[in-house]
Amino acid sequence: MTPLFSFLFAITVLTLTPGFDTALVLRSAAAQGWKRASATAFGVTLGCLVWGVAVGLGLGALLLASEMAYNLLKWIGAAYLLYLGVKLLLKPRSQAENAQGEQKREQGYLACFSRGLFGNLLNPKVGVFYVTFLPQFIPAGASVPLWCTLMALAHMVIGLIWNAVLISSSHYFAAHLRRPAVLKMMDRLTGCVFIGFAAKLALSRR
Repeated sequence: MTPLFSFLFAITVLTLTPGFDTALVLRSAAAQGWKRASATAFGVTLGCLVWGVAVGLGLGALLLASEMAYNLLKWIGAAYLLYLGVKLLLKPRSQAENAQGEQKREQGYLACFSRGLFGNLLNPKVGVFYVTFLPQFIPAGASVPLWCTLMALAHMVIGLIWNAVLISSSHYFAAHLRRPAVLKMMDRLTGCVFIGFAAKLALSRR
């Protein structure tokens, strides 16, 4: 049980550390409401589970071994974050999505879920992190695929709990955050954050 408790402690600390996923969920919560923010959070955490299964099956090791595979995924991920950031900068909203029927259809639950999922899956550093991090907590002789999946599932649960706390906290400020001027400012600020993460990912090395 010692490796498991060590992993849970380490992954909890890492989950609480603010990053792109946190910014994405908070922005969804403030601008689109807790339901769509929950869809975004589920997409983000499901991406962690997919990475864990991939690492357990040996696919994640490809990112560690192949420079080309890592760089390809890195540039795709950076381009995706850049697209999200530029879109928010150029077209900030003046009304919340739930007040606009047309935008509501465009920014439905599936769109929010996909944004969270692909934001996670297109970040190769998550895969490399899992490849280097998870094996440290696998007991000798244990099933690697099973343990990687279980640890990723634990990470997913911890992430969902933390995101629930974030989303619940943002609910108290929802009325103020939905003001047109505040929405525009938040979209542009979030766009800058996303572009910053895109640059950080593009310039990163393994």
